Amino acid sequence: MRYFVSIGGASGCIYGIRLLQELNKQAHEVHLVVSEGAKKILQHETTYTYTLLETHAQVVYENDDLFAGPASGSFPLDGMIIIPCSMKTLSAVAHGFGDTLTSRAASCCLKEGKKLILVPRETPLDLPGITNMLKAKESGAIILPAMPAFYHKPERIEDLVDFIVGKVFDQLGLQHCLFKRWK
Repeated sequence: MRYFVSIGGASGCIYGIRLLQELNKQAHEVHLVVSEGAKKILQHETTYTYTLLETHAQVVYENDDLFAGPASGSFPLDGMIIIPCSMKTLSAVAHGFGDTLTSRAASCCLKEGKKLILVPRETPLDLPGITNMLKAKESGAIILPAMPAFYHKPERIEDLVDFIVGKVFDQLGLQHCLFKRWK
Protein backbone atom coordinates (compact mmCIF):
# COMPACT_ATOMS: atom_id res chain seq x y z
CA MET A 1 0.00 0.00 0.00
CA ARG A 2 1.17 3.56 -0.69
CA TYR A 3 0.49 6.29 1.87
CA PHE A 4 1.25 9.99 1.84
CA VAL A 5 2.09 11.25 5.32
CA SER A 6 2.21 14.96 6.08
CA ILE A 7 3.66 16.06 9.39
CA GLY A 8 2.20 19.47 10.05
CA GLY A 9 3.17 22.45 12.15
CA ALA A 10 1.22 21.65 15.30
CA SER A 11 2.52 20.28 18.56
CA GLY A 12 2.62 16.49 18.48
CA CYS A 13 5.23 15.54 15.86
CA ILE A 14 5.69 12.31 17.82
CA TYR A 15 2.36 11.09 16.40
CA GLY A 16 3.73 11.44 12.88
CA ILE A 17 7.03 9.80 13.82
CA ARG A 18 5.29 6.78 15.33
CA LEU A 19 2.99 6.49 12.33
CA LEU A 20 6.02 6.42 10.01
CA GLN A 21 7.71 3.78 12.15
CA GLU A 22 4.65 1.54 12.18
CA LEU A 23 3.96 1.92 8.45
CA ASN A 24 7.58 0.94 7.83
CA LYS A 25 7.26 -2.13 10.07
CA GLN A 26 4.48 -3.33 7.79
CA ALA A 27 6.54 -2.51 4.67
CA HIS A 28 4.12 0.05 3.23
CA GLU A 29 5.43 2.56 0.72
CA VAL A 30 5.58 5.91 2.49
CA HIS A 31 5.74 9.30 0.82
CA LEU A 32 6.46 12.14 3.24
CA VAL A 33 6.22 15.88 3.50
CA VAL A 34 7.16 17.84 6.62
CA SER A 35 6.07 21.46 6.86
CA GLU A 36 8.58 24.17 7.77
CA GLY A 37 6.78 24.70 11.07
CA ALA A 38 6.95 20.98 11.81
CA LYS A 39 10.71 20.97 11.20
CA LYS A 40 11.08 23.55 13.98
CA ILE A 41 8.65 21.78 16.30
CA LEU A 42 10.46 18.49 15.67
CA GLN A 43 13.66 20.03 17.09
CA HIS A 44 11.83 21.49 20.06
CA GLU A 45 9.70 18.48 21.05
CA THR A 46 11.82 15.45 20.14
CA THR A 47 15.36 14.14 19.77
CA TYR A 48 14.68 13.38 16.10
CA THR A 49 16.31 15.35 13.34
CA TYR A 50 14.68 16.02 10.00
CA THR A 51 17.41 13.92 8.36
CA LEU A 52 16.54 10.96 10.58
CA LEU A 53 12.85 11.44 9.87
CA GLU A 54 13.53 11.27 6.12
CA THR A 55 14.91 7.74 6.53
CA HIS A 56 11.39 6.53 7.37
CA ALA A 57 10.07 7.32 3.88
CA GLN A 58 10.79 6.06 0.41
CA VAL A 59 10.08 9.48 -1.11
CA VAL A 60 10.34 12.88 0.58
CA TYR A 61 8.95 16.13 -0.80
CA GLU A 62 9.16 19.79 0.10
CA ASN A 63 5.81 21.33 1.00
CA ASP A 64 6.15 24.05 -1.66
CA ASP A 65 6.61 21.47 -4.48
CA LEU A 66 3.27 21.66 -6.26
CA PHE A 67 4.73 19.61 -9.14
CA ALA A 68 5.22 16.56 -6.90
CA GLY A 69 3.21 13.43 -7.68
CA PRO A 70 0.75 13.72 -4.77
CA ALA A 71 -0.35 17.15 -6.09
CA SER A 72 -2.19 15.30 -8.87
CA GLY A 73 -5.36 13.28 -8.53
CA SER A 74 -3.90 10.74 -10.95
CA PHE A 75 -1.04 9.90 -8.56
CA PRO A 76 -1.78 6.48 -7.06
CA LEU A 77 -2.25 6.67 -3.28
CA ASP A 78 -4.12 4.40 -0.91
CA GLY A 79 -4.56 7.21 1.59
CA MET A 80 -3.17 10.37 3.13
CA ILE A 81 -2.67 11.22 6.77
CA ILE A 82 -1.95 14.72 8.09
CA ILE A 83 -0.54 14.06 11.56
CA PRO A 84 -0.53 16.35 13.42
CA CYS A 85 -2.78 18.68 11.46
CA SER A 86 -2.49 22.37 12.30
CA MET A 87 -5.57 24.57 12.31
CA LYS A 88 -4.10 26.45 9.34
CA THR A 89 -3.86 23.26 7.29
CA LEU A 90 -7.30 22.15 8.46
CA SER A 91 -8.69 25.46 7.19
CA ALA A 92 -6.92 25.08 3.84
CA VAL A 93 -8.29 21.54 3.43
CA ALA A 94 -11.80 22.54 4.49
CA HIS A 95 -11.88 25.39 1.97
CA GLY A 96 -10.02 23.72 -0.91
CA PHE A 97 -7.11 26.16 -0.72
CA GLY A 98 -4.29 24.15 -2.28
CA ASP A 99 -1.38 26.50 -1.65
CA THR A 100 0.97 23.78 -0.32
CA LEU A 101 1.68 20.21 -1.35
CA THR A 102 -0.13 19.06 1.78
CA SER A 103 -3.33 20.99 1.12
CA ARG A 104 -3.26 20.28 -2.64
CA ALA A 105 -2.73 16.52 -2.08
CA ALA A 106 -5.54 16.54 0.49
CA SER A 107 -7.87 18.16 -2.06
CA CYS A 108 -6.86 15.51 -4.59
CA CYS A 109 -7.65 12.73 -2.11
CA LEU A 110 -11.07 14.22 -1.45
CA LYS A 111 -11.95 14.68 -5.11
CA GLU A 112 -10.73 11.17 -5.97
CA GLY A 113 -12.56 9.56 -3.04
CA LYS A 114 -9.37 8.40 -1.33
CA LYS A 115 -8.92 8.16 2.43
CA LEU A 116 -7.85 11.43 4.03
CA ILE A 117 -7.25 11.36 7.77
CA LEU A 118 -6.75 14.63 9.64
CA VAL A 119 -5.30 14.42 13.16
CA PRO A 120 -5.82 17.87 14.69
CA ARG A 121 -3.89 18.53 17.88
CA GLU A 122 -5.37 21.68 19.35
CA THR A 123 -7.23 22.51 22.54
CA PRO A 124 -9.47 24.19 23.35
CA LEU A 125 -11.21 24.44 20.01
CA ASP A 126 -12.58 27.72 18.72
CA LEU A 127 -15.67 28.01 16.54
CA PRO A 128 -13.73 28.45 13.26
CA GLY A 129 -11.76 25.26 14.03
CA ILE A 130 -14.92 23.31 14.78
CA THR A 131 -16.59 24.69 11.65
CA ASN A 132 -13.57 23.74 9.55
CA MET A 133 -13.64 20.20 10.97
CA LEU A 134 -17.31 19.97 9.98
CA LYS A 135 -16.58 21.26 6.45
CA ALA A 136 -13.69 18.81 6.03
CA LYS A 137 -15.84 15.94 7.33
CA GLU A 138 -18.68 16.87 4.99
CA SER A 139 -16.14 16.79 2.14
CA GLY A 140 -15.15 13.24 3.03
CA ALA A 141 -12.20 13.63 5.40
CA ILE A 142 -11.89 11.54 8.54
CA ILE A 143 -11.40 13.77 11.58
CA LEU A 144 -9.36 11.90 14.18
CA PRO A 145 -8.32 14.34 16.93
CA ALA A 146 -5.32 13.39 19.03
CA MET A 147 -7.50 12.49 22.02
CA PRO A 148 -6.03 9.42 23.70
CA ALA A 149 -8.21 7.09 25.73
CA PHE A 150 -7.37 5.52 29.09
CA TYR A 151 -9.36 2.27 29.08
CA HIS A 152 -6.26 0.41 27.91
CA LYS A 153 -4.47 1.58 31.09
CA PRO A 154 -1.51 3.44 29.54
CA GLU A 155 1.67 3.43 31.60
CA ARG A 156 3.90 5.60 29.42
CA ILE A 157 3.52 8.55 27.08
CA GLU A 158 4.32 6.13 24.25
CA ASP A 159 1.16 4.18 25.12
CA LEU A 160 -0.92 7.33 24.60
CA VAL A 161 0.80 8.05 21.28
CA ASP A 162 0.36 4.44 20.14
CA PHE A 163 -3.37 4.65 20.87
CA ILE A 164 -3.77 7.48 18.35
CA VAL A 165 -1.54 5.78 15.77
CA GLY A 166 -3.57 2.60 16.27
CA LYS A 167 -6.76 4.54 15.60
CA VAL A 168 -5.23 5.82 12.36
CA PHE A 169 -4.38 2.23 11.41
CA ASP A 170 -7.98 1.24 12.19
CA GLN A 171 -9.25 3.90 9.76
CA LEU A 172 -6.85 2.65 7.08
CA GLY A 173 -8.03 -0.92 7.64
CA LEU A 174 -4.56 -2.05 8.76
CA GLN A 175 -3.92 -4.67 11.44
CA HIS A 176 -1.96 -3.66 14.54
CA CYS A 177 -1.28 -4.43 18.18
CA LEU A 178 -0.67 -0.85 19.29
CA PHE A 179 -3.21 -0.85 22.13
CA LYS A 180 -5.48 -3.22 23.98
CA ARG A 181 -9.02 -2.96 22.67
CA TRP A 182 -12.13 -2.41 24.76
CA LYS A 183 -13.66 -5.72 25.83
